[in-house]
Amino acid sequence: MKERTLRLRAIKKLIRAHRIRSQEVLLTQLQNEGFQVTQATLSRDLKYLKVGKVSEGDEGYFYALPSDDDRRESERHHIQDFLRGYISLEFSRPVGVIRTLTGHANSVAIALDSLHLEGLIGTIAGDDAVLVVLAENITGEQFLETLRTRIPEFEE
Repeated sequence: MKERTLRLRAIKKLIRAHRIRSQEVLLTQLQNEGFQVTQATLSRDLKYLKVGKVSEGDEGYFYALPSDDDRRESERHHIQDFLRGYISLEFSRPVGVIRTLTGHANSVAIALDSLHLEGLIGTIAGDDAVLVVLAENITGEQFLETLRTRIPEFEE
């Protein structure tokens, strides 16, 4: 399993198990778990996981993961952004091009990246097109099936 995936799991486990009040404390705990991570990487990981701070009154704040309701609402928002801008999708091997309405490519790319679709390595957005790069072992048809599963309203 990739180092990043293991580290993200460890961060979630630590946040769920302890009232962590600062990045410095979390960084130390990760290092105690055997992860060599910089402050900048940890900041990016916390943003990626959508970790927030929750007030504990006079005691200050501690880190918390988003609730299931928050995650579902965020996913629904990304799906709507995708559907609002999407026009078409065409693949050539592990690379695809999504045509979008003018000015919607960025929100479509962000939506795809945020949905963490299996096999999607990443996206690059222009103004009315998104370059989609798939993992070597994923076909365009497999990616389309993943999209149909995650976005039932998607018709291609």
